Amino acid sequence: MAVDPSVPVPDPATGVAIYRTMVECRQFEVRAQELFFEGLVRGTTHLGVGQEAVAAGVAAAMRSDDYTFCTYRGHNHTLARGVPMAPIFAELFGRGTGLLGGKGGSMHLTSVDHGVMGSYAIIGAHLPIALGAAWSAQYRGSGQVAVCFFGDGTTNIGAFHEALNMAAVWKAPVVFVCENNRYMEYTPISSVTAVPRPAADRASAYGLEPIVVDGNDPDAMYATAQTAISRARDGDGPSLIEALTYRHGGHSRADPGKYRPDEEVKAWLARDPLPAYRARLLERGTDEAALAAIEAETQAKVAAAEQEARNAPEPSLDVLETQVWSDGGSAWRN
Repeated sequence: MAVDPSVPVPDPATGVAIYRTMVECRQFEVRAQELFFEGLVRGTTHLGVGQEAVAAGVAAAMRSDDYTFCTYRGHNHTLARGVPMAPIFAELFGRGTGLLGGKGGSMHLTSVDHGVMGSYAIIGAHLPIALGAAWSAQYRGSGQVAVCFFGDGTTNIGAFHEALNMAAVWKAPVVFVCENNRYMEYTPISSVTAVPRPAADRASAYGLEPIVVDGNDPDAMYATAQTAISRARDGDGPSLIEALTYRHGGHSRADPGKYRPDEEVKAWLARDPLPAYRARLLERGTDEAALAAIEAETQAKVAAAEQEARNAPEPSLDVLETQVWSDGGSAWRN
């Protein structure tokens, strides 16, 4: 990973914390993939292996009461906000101790206690919701910021433009982060978009600065997020960040990703953010034993969380008719 001299170097503790988050995300998802093939994971999963630097870098810049909104590829973002692994595994397994009682699965992870306001399976659906949360914070004067993650394909959805427009008009405290991994499911974003940078090249239409960042560089993500979040918190309005990254696998666990050129995949795998950031921390003087301890601790943490989820009970039938409406029930009202 080439070092950009213009990117501020985080303090050592922050750098190590970001690395820990990335390791936890990577090890959790690698194990989740294995468990999917074992038949333990209900439904499908969409992994963010290779994209950990985006979630880890941005989360490190957030306040504990800030809001995170993400897509169905939301494991990393959920973990980065401090949500324990066991209830996430349990949710993937469809167990009663899952984050949503086993009713939501991989694509709908939510933990309001950690500021994780949902993973959304409908492309672009969460951008106006994130704007609404930001407007609420603005109205209440709470100083909270909403951070909304989405893929490159979302930039061609109407909700993207509607949310950006109103956010700019209202000067809402929201930061939109486009995780541009080059593919909108199976289709290259470049083949269906009129501009080369699907997010950044649209920013000026809403009076926003075009911000492009190396999404595989945790330091760059952290610094960029710090600036955007501080700007939003200070009342200076929204930002749109385009983070250039790459998913190591296919769109979902049912997709082998063979539509991607071999040389492209090889080049991006060589830019894996984890070993690159590990090497960078070592160059800065971080003790290798400390990093090795993080990796070992995470491995034990993943194993313990998996076992806890395996031992968790199936959901009881009485939860079927709960949480449909805001009152917690399912009775029809008109």
